[in-house]
Amino acid sequence: MRSIRDIQKQVTHDEAMEMLGQSEYGVLSTIDKNGYPYGLPLHYIILDEAIYLHCDLEGHILDNLSYNNKVSFTVVGYTQVLPSSFTANYESVIVFGEGTLVEGTEKIKMLKALVEKFSPEYYDKGLKIIDAFKDKCSVIRINIEHITGKKRR
Repeated sequence: MRSIRDIQKQVTHDEAMEMLGQSEYGVLSTIDKNGYPYGLPLHYIILDEAIYLHCDLEGHILDNLSYNNKVSFTVVGYTQVLPSSFTANYESVIVFGEGTLVEGTEKIKMLKALVEKFSPEYYDKGLKIIDAFKDKCSVIRINIEHITGKKRR
């Protein structure tokens, strides 16, 4: 994989994973049959060094994954525009990997972790929603093959 051009802004693997874990959503990018990129912002979680996200049972993302499972996932964390300097402070992470649909206990584990991350005070209600809707959504695991992060502060 290509390395970051401005090495002074590069963060360590652990820092990139930490930034990834702190954000709420990222953009999943796939390639369609005609070679066009498709990016969709989605909420996600990190479990066991992999990225998990959920989507509908059918649609553009799943069509693309069935054609080509190579993906990138981009997260932008902290940002601050500095108008007088014509620049910005920021932090971002880009992941490259393969997207795979998961089922069964792995799917349920992810959905529970999603509730824990975004609605911990409603966990019991979330479990009921998972039970009612687990068969009406898809869960994608991105196995991280390469991760880069950078920041300017």
